[in-house]
Amino acid sequence: MSEAPAPHRIVVLALPGVLALDYGIPVQTFGNWDGTYTLTVCTETPGPVPVEGGPALLVEHGLEALASADTVVVPGQARPGPPSEPVRAALAAAAARGTRMVSICTGAFVLAGTGLLDGRRATTHWQHTAELARAHPEVTVEEDVLYVDEGDVLTSAGVAAGIDLCLHIVRRDSGAAAANRRARSLVAAPHRTGGQAQYIDRPTPAARSGPLDGVRAWALQHLDEPLTVDRLAREACLSRRTLIRRFHEETGMPPMQWLLEARIDRARELLEGSDAPMETVARRSGLGTPANLRTLFRRQVGVPPSAYRDTFRARTAERGRGGPRGPEGSMPNLPTRAVPRAPE
Repeated sequence: MSEAPAPHRIVVLALPGVLALDYGIPVQTFGNWDGTYTLTVCTETPGPVPVEGGPALLVEHGLEALASADTVVVPGQARPGPPSEPVRAALAAAAARGTRMVSICTGAFVLAGTGLLDGRRATTHWQHTAELARAHPEVTVEEDVLYVDEGDVLTSAGVAAGIDLCLHIVRRDSGAAAANRRARSLVAAPHRTGGQAQYIDRPTPAARSGPLDGVRAWALQHLDEPLTVDRLAREACLSRRTLIRRFHEETGMPPMQWLLEARIDRARELLEGSDAPMETVARRSGLGTPANLRTLFRRQVGVPPSAYRDTFRARTAERGRGGPRGPEGSMPNLPTRAVPRAPE
């Protein structure tokens, strides 16, 4: 019987002036995972670390913790700037070993100051994108995206976009079902889609709780049925126009676009966790026929559903043999693309 694979080691680098929410996002997302992840917080000089927006953190570990990290997450700072030489050297050494590097919000300035974003796309909080571009002209700064996934280096915009990026990482590492479970525990939108080279084509407002929560929950239980705007409106006891307006307000997208993304997500879970034939996956996800499933799935995920299933199985088999848990063990070449807007 093979040994269980080692947990994936996440190390959060909290530097002075760290933003409280940016720090809390990776800690909450990757903590308490029952063997999938372990989480360590480190800083340049162990001891109290000033926090912007909260009391100081007492951090026990220094930069030596980066030496054993599979993924390093750098949260944002209130006054972004280049890292100190010890931080720069420790991050560069970790990256050279193949450690996956992640920044949230203005943490991108630390990665850029280490040279890890040179020649890459990256993003940060919209208030600082121009500053990042001026300070680091060798970086292609995406101004209007939620996150950028360059494979071994990932960056996010500010605040809630950090949740999107962390859930995207969970999805890469462990699949859609695991990411959706963690999203539910965070009371967060389970998936905000990205594009080729894995960045969001445009920022999408975060889903908020509101009067349509019940209708969306009902729709998720009936994805395999014919669902139209008119049927959703009847379920919500609203006019068609009011339903469309409130969907935009609460999710940032039209009802049928939201349904399409939910159905793609259901198809991903079925492909990951079952041997169901494509006809069954298409029917249970509400995508109709296998041909329709293939077309829409490829537009969204970047690969055909059969290739997605094969890749996921190959990764699961490697884990069962005690294979790598670092970023090299993540699902390769599975970009998430923006789905074309569905008709209302």
